[in-house]
Amino acid sequence: MIFMKTILSVFVVVLAFSMQLKAQSDSIPANNQNDLLSEITSPKTDSVQLLPSKIIFTQKLLWGENGLMRKFDSFALNKENRLKEMKIRRTMLVTHQILGFTTLGGMVAQGIVGSKLYNGTRSVKDLHEALAGGINFCYFGTAALALFAPPKLINERKGYSSIKVHRALAIIHLTSMLATNILAGQLEAHPDLKSYHRAAAFTAFGALAASMIVIKF
Repeated sequence: MIFMKTILSVFVVVLAFSMQLKAQSDSIPANNQNDLLSEITSPKTDSVQLLPSKIIFTQKLLWGENGLMRKFDSFALNKENRLKEMKIRRTMLVTHQILGFTTLGGMVAQGIVGSKLYNGTRSVKDLHEALAGGINFCYFGTAALALFAPPKLINERKGYSSIKVHRALAIIHLTSMLATNILAGQLEAHPDLKSYHRAAAFTAFGALAASMIVIKF
């Protein structure tokens, strides 16, 4: 019962923070948002480059000059449609942030339950597995929103930026999340891997928390 109250408290806090984040993003003009959301600008002339010169392969697959979305008339590559895509991008990236904080909350709950499981409290095993499923759903959904969002209008500026730090940390927490899941599947047969599983999980949590903080603050 204590565990369940703790978990519910964590998710209530995260939900409240997420709702506040959504309200703030709706009320603040786009040009005052952080680097992740600051690309919603209007081309001023017909000669403006409609796509940045560098986009990641997932965005190119959908939104590149010959991407899958370009097969539909409503997403043909032109100035008007690119402005519509910026609204889609904004919605996807705001949701990306909200799900990111939700994932962090789930990880905190998972850590509490996991520590009890590691100490021999087998009664929380089903709860631990259910939380793991929810965390994976939120985490990889969060990643997909960023990877498949329409590309911004311009290339990011040279030098340091919070978005570059965010992406570097994303590589760390993605790798750690994959390692955590792989090791989790090996624990029954190889219980000696518990320390590695825990280390991977803590690394994923730390890198994800840092990546969200650097973007939001």
